[in-house]
Amino acid sequence: MSLGQRDWAGSIILKNVSNFMAEITAQMVKQLREMTGAGMMECKKALQETNGDLQAAVDELRKRGLATAAKKAGRSTKQGLIGALVEGAVGVLIEVNCESDFVARTDEFQDMVKVLAKQVAAKSPADTAGLLAQPYDGDPSMTVGEMLKAKIAKVGENMNIPRFVRYQAKGVLSSYVHPGAQLATLVDMTVKNPATASNPVFKELIHDMAMQVAAADPKFLDRSAVTPEFINREKAIQRERALAEGKPEKMVDKIVEGRMGKFYEEICLLEQPFIKENSITVTQLLADKGKAAGDEIRIAGFARFKVGETASAEESAAE
Repeated sequence: MSLGQRDWAGSIILKNVSNFMAEITAQMVKQLREMTGAGMMECKKALQETNGDLQAAVDELRKRGLATAAKKAGRSTKQGLIGALVEGAVGVLIEVNCESDFVARTDEFQDMVKVLAKQVAAKSPADTAGLLAQPYDGDPSMTVGEMLKAKIAKVGENMNIPRFVRYQAKGVLSSYVHPGAQLATLVDMTVKNPATASNPVFKELIHDMAMQVAAADPKFLDRSAVTPEFINREKAIQRERALAEGKPEKMVDKIVEGRMGKFYEEICLLEQPFIKENSITVTQLLADKGKAAGDEIRIAGFARFKVGETASAEESAAE
């Protein structure tokens, strides 16, 4: 055996002795697991590979975690939760997605959504990219984006934050979260007399309006808010529909205008039938409740988020 061969063989023996001497205890595995959230076997393997060096094992798992997260980043996220928060004059809706309902229902995921909603309210990021770049309020040692990557590595599912809205109230804000937190709304309502906000009539009304937005899914407050693009698209649809039904060409325009009236009733909140009493519109309801409360009550704005809407829209656009 040459000198080089003896050195090579000796190095193997020394390495094996070194590994043998570094006993990987259950306490070490537990400590690493608590620090990283990685699985027990992954923690044990990382400790063995780093000869029991805890910090080196953390680094190794982080490297693997980030690589694992990157692989999962392209997977579809149609589950998740909508976080809703009202703090004084600020309201927030935020959608956080994952791959399965099982993960969405865990305490850890729900707590994360609550922290993110509070962060949006307090830090007012300009957009989702801005939010991802901010230090995460739940652990300022990492950004929101890094926190998501760590969660992905831990649970083995892709996660993302497709959207949020931060609403500065013109009047009084109320939120409604449907059981399961797959759907949530915000409603902003104004009164002339501040004391009306504590009136039971108003409190019931604003809660009903938050539920109205959830159930009836209005797209606009009233006709004046409907965009020209939205109107022209619907008119084109109704025109083609009337012609396909064999309606006379000279009657089509009148038929389209008649059908647009029904269309506005569906998409404009103030023209929708009230969900609890469909014989009256929301506009009539506001007038009746305002009279009962002795004040003028108006709806200044609203927002509605449902889990998976953005994913469905992206898939439709890609088809």
